Amino acid sequence: MSYQVLARKWRPANFTEMVGQDHVLRALINALDEDRLHHAYLFTGTRGVGKTTVARIFAKSLNCEKGVTSQPCGVCSACTEIAEGRFIDLIEVDAASRTKVEDTRELLENVQYAPTRGRYKVYLIDEVHMLSSHSFNALLKTLEEPPPHVKFLLATTDPQKLPVTILSRCLQFNLKRMPLPLIEQHLQYILQQEQIEFDAHAIKLLAHGADGSMRDALSLLDQAIAFGAGKLNRDEVQAMLGGVSRDRVLGILKALMASDAQALMTEIHALAEMTPDFQNALADLLALLHQIALAQFSPDAVDDNLVERETLQQLAQQISPEDVQLFYQIGLMGRKDLPLAPDPRIGFEMALLRMLAFKPAGSKASVTPAAPVQTAPAPQTTTASPAAAVMQAAPVTTAPAEPPPASTASPASAPTPAQAPASASLSHFENDWRGLIDASGIKGMMKQVAVNCVLQKREGPVMTLILDQQYAQLLTPNLQAKLQDALSQFLNEKIKLEISLGTSDKETPAQTQAKNEAEKQQLAEQLIEQDPVVQALKENFNAQIVPNSVRPID
Repeated sequence: MSYQVLARKWRPANFTEMVGQDHVLRALINALDEDRLHHAYLFTGTRGVGKTTVARIFAKSLNCEKGVTSQPCGVCSACTEIAEGRFIDLIEVDAASRTKVEDTRELLENVQYAPTRGRYKVYLIDEVHMLSSHSFNALLKTLEEPPPHVKFLLATTDPQKLPVTILSRCLQFNLKRMPLPLIEQHLQYILQQEQIEFDAHAIKLLAHGADGSMRDALSLLDQAIAFGAGKLNRDEVQAMLGGVSRDRVLGILKALMASDAQALMTEIHALAEMTPDFQNALADLLALLHQIALAQFSPDAVDDNLVERETLQQLAQQISPEDVQLFYQIGLMGRKDLPLAPDPRIGFEMALLRMLAFKPAGSKASVTPAAPVQTAPAPQTTTASPAAAVMQAAPVTTAPAEPPPASTASPASAPTPAQAPASASLSHFENDWRGLIDASGIKGMMKQVAVNCVLQKREGPVMTLILDQQYAQLLTPNLQAKLQDALSQFLNEKIKLEISLGTSDKETPAQTQAKNEAEKQQLAEQLIEQDPVVQALKENFNAQIVPNSVRPID
C-alpha cells in the first residue's frame, strides 16, 4: 500500500477528533442536536486551521444513515463515501478555478432537484472569495431562498472580499489560528502513535514554523521525518527549516548590547558558515527583541513556551528599553532593505553595524550630537528610510542659541511671598507689572488673572489694571481680594487693586510671553533646517523632519 501523508492520515473523521476550534464545534454540535439548521454556513480563517475538514464532517452529520446527528457513525455508506470524496450529493467546488459566471450558473442548474442518495444536497465552495462579482450575483438568489434539501457550506481565507449581501445570508464562523502548545501536543501525540523518536525542542521548532496552521505543521512533520531518516532532533530540524540556531542569534544580541564590534563580526562570520537565510536571521533577532521588550514592560506576557525564557528575562535587565526599541526599528528597516543590498550578508552586517552606530548618547558606540536645538522624538515618521528612524531615536542636541532674558526669573528661583527680598517695594517695580508678577511667585488662577492684565496707572498704593475682555469669567471679587493680599504680603505694604474690563494698546504679560515663544520656536525650526547633520540626512536618505517635533531648549 502506498504511503499516506500525515495531513491526510490524521485528518479528523468527526467532531470529537478535531483539535481546537471549540467555539465553532460547540455551535455546530448544538445546531445538529437541536435540529436548528441554517441553509448557509461560512467558515473563515487562515490556511490549514480546519475549514474544509469541519465542512466535510458537517456534511457527514447531515447525511449519516442513522439520521441527522453531531456524531456520525463513520461506517455507513454515506459517511464512507464522504470520507473518500466520492459522495454524489456532496458537490465540492474550488472557486479559484471556477470564477466565471457560466461556471456558477452551471453549478446551480441542478439545485432544484432532490438529492440522489443522501438526505441533503451539500454544496461545499472553497475559497469562495475568488468568485467574480457576476458569479456572486448568480449565487445570491439561490443562497437567499434555497430549496429545503440544499445546504451551502462556504469556506474562505479572505472574508473581507465577500459582498455584504452574501455575508448577511450566511452564519459565519471564524476559525482561529492554532496556539503553539496545541500544535506541539498534537505533534507529540502523532509521533507517539507512529512510534517515531523525537526531542521536545524539535517539536517546538516545527510548531513555530507552522505559524498557526495544523496542516502546515503536519506537512513539516512529514518533511522532518524524511530529512532525519525516521527520527527528529533539534539540529536536523533547524537545518531543514533553514533557520538559525537561537544560540547564535543570542550571541549576536549580546555583542550588540556590549557595543563590541569585534565580537559582533565574529558571530556574523560563524553564522555565515551555516549558509543561513539572512532574512530569517533578522526575523529571529526581531522576535527576541520583542520578547525582551515584553519582559521589560509586561513580564507576564512573555511566551511561556520559549526555551530561552530565563535568558531573555536576564537580558531584559541588562539592556535599556531605548536600545531595544532602536535595535528593533533598525532591524525592521534592515529586513526591508536587504533585497537591495549587493549581497544578503552585506545587508545583514550593515543593519547590525547601524544598530551600533546609532546607539543613544552614553553608549560605547554613539554618534556625537551637534545641533543648536532638540528634536522631540515623534511617534511616526513620513519616510521609510533607516535615517528617518535614526532621527527619531537619536535626537540632536546642543546648548541654546542665547540665554533667556534677564528680566525673566526661572521657576526654581522665583521668590514666593514668604521669600520676598527685604528691598522689595511698590516703588521698586515702578510700572513693571510683569516684573512684579514674576518676582512675587503667585500661581494658579491668581496668576492667570494677573498676566492677562495691563497696568494702566499707579497712584501711591493704588494700582489701576485693565483685564482683557475675553478673560472676564476669571475675575471674581474673592479672587481679586486674594491677588491683592498676595501682592501686599510680598511688598510688605498695603496696596489696592482696581481691576476693570476693557482693551488696551499695551501688551499683557501673557501676550508678550506668547510672542517671545513664537519667535523662539521659529528660530529653532530655522536652525534645525540649517544644521549640517540634518541637511546631510535629508539629502542622502530622503529624510524629513516630523512636523511639530522641533522644540527650543530653554
